[in-house]
Amino acid sequence: MKITLIGQKGIPTLAGGVERHVEELAVRLAKQPDTDVVVYTRPWYTAKTITHYKGVRLVSLPTLYSKHLDAISHTFLAIMHATLIERADIIHIHAVGPALFTWLARLLRPKARVLVTFHCIDRQHQKWGLFAKFMLWIGEWSAMQFAHEVIAVSNTLKQYAYESYSRVVRYIPNGANLGQYLPPSIIAQQFGLEKNGYILMVSRLVRHKGAHHLIKAYQQLQTTKPLVIVGESAFTDDYTQEIKRLAANDQRIIFTGLQTGKALQELFSNAYCFVLPSESEGLPIVLLEAGSYGKALVASDIPANREVVNGAGILVPVANVTALQAALQNILADPELAQTLGERARSLVQKQYLWDNVAADTYQLYQEQFQCYTGQRAYQPAAIH
Repeated sequence: MKITLIGQKGIPTLAGGVERHVEELAVRLAKQPDTDVVVYTRPWYTAKTITHYKGVRLVSLPTLYSKHLDAISHTFLAIMHATLIERADIIHIHAVGPALFTWLARLLRPKARVLVTFHCIDRQHQKWGLFAKFMLWIGEWSAMQFAHEVIAVSNTLKQYAYESYSRVVRYIPNGANLGQYLPPSIIAQQFGLEKNGYILMVSRLVRHKGAHHLIKAYQQLQTTKPLVIVGESAFTDDYTQEIKRLAANDQRIIFTGLQTGKALQELFSNAYCFVLPSESEGLPIVLLEAGSYGKALVASDIPANREVVNGAGILVPVANVTALQAALQNILADPELAQTLGERARSLVQKQYLWDNVAADTYQLYQEQFQCYTGQRAYQPAAIH
């Protein structure tokens, strides 16, 4: 069974929830004896010289590297390659922007099974203009109309698909690996950070993630614990400069830039609590990762965050700086509460959100679809619950 994964920037992951999802999925699928897994990569993200990664074949294709054309140009070439050259059995498109070409995959490779993973309602993100939001809606609509199966990473998105498009989709969530504690070594040397010594946010620096809300709330706190913001711009340099200006007079706020590997593990391991004040999400992997390290979660009260945080953290109204400040002050004043919430978060991840289970469920769906492709079984759509 030849599987092609399309829409991601590449692997191994540097940053990005879709990229993390694809990597964790692909390397597990590649361990199955009957699979040939291909992941398409963009040369600015994954070096062209990297052609294999943990059993996964990587195919680098060019892209028009700009905010509006990067994903769509790369997806078009990937669809052409997957259908005409690889002649894939399973074409799995990730995110609604790339899903704009779902119809093309169906047209060029009629016997293949085409799946789309619905990661989030991208057109709600503030960085997009009206035309881009319209095209993202077309991509969303195309996924619902033309994909053999649509996978939603949250129950919130599953319900949205049913209510908006009368489309019954499969729920297979994002995941995490159970975090293994690492003492502060790299982060102590580079940033002077200590165990349980800081508040952490990990995110792309884009407006809808709400870093500006967190900075304003933090500046009202009476604490010596630094605020550590991990991440970089995603074609959003103006916003990055804005939040750095906002934080310029507070020496307690640390911007680390992009962090990966051991340094990122240390950052998760040694945080006192984790904060995500976002205004729009699909199902945020960073919340799951922070929870997997047993960290108390503080997040905005939006449906996707609620699925992870409710009962295992503190939810605050969206864009409410006063409420966010109060929640942080409460959790900083009560280490036992922080520990209890962290233990709940880790338990929740272990029970419901492990990548091994996500990959197993996805592989089962592939097998069902492949049997439809080979005529071994009749197609049966998902059921709504």
